[in-house]
Amino acid sequence: MRNRFVLLGAALVAASLVSVSEALAQGSNTPVCGGTSQPCGVIPVNNTAYGTTADEFLLLAPSARGEALGGGFAALGTDVSAAYYNPGALAQMDRAGLMASTMNYIAGTKYTWVAAAFPFSGGARALGVSVANFGFNNQPVYTVEDPTGQSGEVYSVSQTVAGLTYSQQFSDRFSAGLTAKLVNDQLGRTTGSAFAIDFGTSFHATIGGRPLRASFVVQNLGTTITQSGQALNVSVDRTQPTGQQDVPQEPANSQLQAKAWSLPVVFRVGLAYDLFRTTASRFSVLGEFTQPNNNQPGFNVGGEYNLALGSSGFSVAGRASMTYWPDNNLNPTSDSTSTSYAGFTTSTTSQYRAAYGGGLYYRPGASSFGVGIDYAYRNMGLLGGVSMLSVAFNW
Repeated sequence: MRNRFVLLGAALVAASLVSVSEALAQGSNTPVCGGTSQPCGVIPVNNTAYGTTADEFLLLAPSARGEALGGGFAALGTDVSAAYYNPGALAQMDRAGLMASTMNYIAGTKYTWVAAAFPFSGGARALGVSVANFGFNNQPVYTVEDPTGQSGEVYSVSQTVAGLTYSQQFSDRFSAGLTAKLVNDQLGRTTGSAFAIDFGTSFHATIGGRPLRASFVVQNLGTTITQSGQALNVSVDRTQPTGQQDVPQEPANSQLQAKAWSLPVVFRVGLAYDLFRTTASRFSVLGEFTQPNNNQPGFNVGGEYNLALGSSGFSVAGRASMTYWPDNNLNPTSDSTSTSYAGFTTSTTSQYRAAYGGGLYYRPGASSFGVGIDYAYRNMGLLGGVSMLSVAFNW
């Protein structure tokens, strides 16, 4: 049985490496018309569906620990944040827990995530509840008629998701879980809602006496979201039929039809392995491949070191990661007549972004109340960097 899981882990590593190779190759230009340069030449074949999904906040990391690891936390995470990263791993929690995280995101936006999880049936099952919110408040309204926002009218955005997670251990090697989510958008004076599910599995074995974990996760499979509300109500002047006398008439009340948008579905495959483990310390390495429906494939690698400070009950952790962002390749031209002109000339050539962080924990005994705090910083390229803070309790 053990050999089977070792072979499974090797197969997952091979599959991940193949996926990464494909990720780096996707989006390149390919010769057509038999490979000739004339007359057809070379045309781009990248059909990535950029900008075709709504509620991108569903992809934001919910914990500073996972953020410091580049978001590639699905295989390693067995705390409350598994309700987001991998519902299948939530059943591996040994105690009930509560976690709250906050992040001041780019462009004055803010993200907040709160969750609680409770193991039961002797630890074979677990339930979790989570709520997250993303948005901003009181931004000026700019229109064609009022491009400087002198009217004083403002608008706010509040995007919220609430989830319920169920996870179960089916054997000492395999667990699976499901999260059902309700998504709600309040965009100015319009609202929309959607339903989605996350499904995750966790395989755990040992190699050389140290844990090896593998994860498969699909997130945000669900309905589309369509906006409706007062802002879509308009008055339309009816066109006078040809050949008839033009007579005064009142505008007709109408409502604009909003487009239905898909949610940002993403598939994750991850691996985590403890390179060494003692009674007082642990060093884990991990990697994850991601395939979203609105971007090219990406991947990240990272590591986490945890050290217990003697018998004081305190422990510390340090983390770092590197993520490949395939869409972070902005190189606009300075020629304002070109189709590649973006209004600015700032460019970036590196598609790799670093993240790092650490944590401090206190748990005086195996059955005692525990508390921890984590911090993470993530480089966002041209958009700067973001910091996240998480606080966790377990009992």
